[in-house]
Amino acid sequence: MDLNDVVAQVLPYLRITKKTRYTYHRAYVRHFSQPLGSTEISDINHLKIREIISKLPNQSAYQALMVIRSIYREAVVQGLCELNPATQIKPPQISVKPGRFLTWNQIKGSDFGRYNDQIRFLALHGIRWGEAVVLTSDDIYDGLVHINRSIHGKTKSPAGIRTVPYLGHFQQFPVTRKPLASALKPHAVNIHSLRKSYAYILKTNNIHVTTAQRLLGHASPLLTLSVYTQVLDDEIVKAREVLLSAALL
Repeated sequence: MDLNDVVAQVLPYLRITKKTRYTYHRAYVRHFSQPLGSTEISDINHLKIREIISKLPNQSAYQALMVIRSIYREAVVQGLCELNPATQIKPPQISVKPGRFLTWNQIKGSDFGRYNDQIRFLALHGIRWGEAVVLTSDDIYDGLVHINRSIHGKTKSPAGIRTVPYLGHFQQFPVTRKPLASALKPHAVNIHSLRKSYAYILKTNNIHVTTAQRLLGHASPLLTLSVYTQVLDDEIVKAREVLLSAALL
């Protein structure tokens, strides 16, 4: 069985959303189908995989490696091969620039036109766009927003099924992202920035990172930590004041 046949067989069984499956398939076709697709799976080793990803930029290489790892992991489960050669390859280092976001005071003091409520709702609840667009008032009860689905059907991961405290401003969302994206553009942020705003609200109100992980629906606490480590300039000033006070004790 060649690699193309293996991918066709195992990809539907990966526990990922429809959107992520589409992304995985595109990445596989782009990076692996032509050089390795017709190769017998038993003839593929980590050296051949590493040769392919070593020619890619770090971000693309990291994604390609995660895709081929997932494919082989499921192939092992299905008994199509014995080993996952991709696990022997060290992931490349990737650097992600901190994304800009707005504080709650900035959001509260800004006018986003007819989408004021929707933007405030996203900032106060940390809900992904795909989760928010399918929400109805029936999902809000007992002081909580109940999140159990997305526009793609399932949530991004099992961790996405969660409840968060309801803080108001719910209004039905438009069917596309464009209206909110346009309202946010003059403020140099995008819809995903509002999840960072929520994370910052949690952080500055001393919500523990493991609690924040559940509220944000992150599968890994490391992802939550990467958001929590973002700081604003005024935090540096406050830290200086605290340290100076401590030094004078």
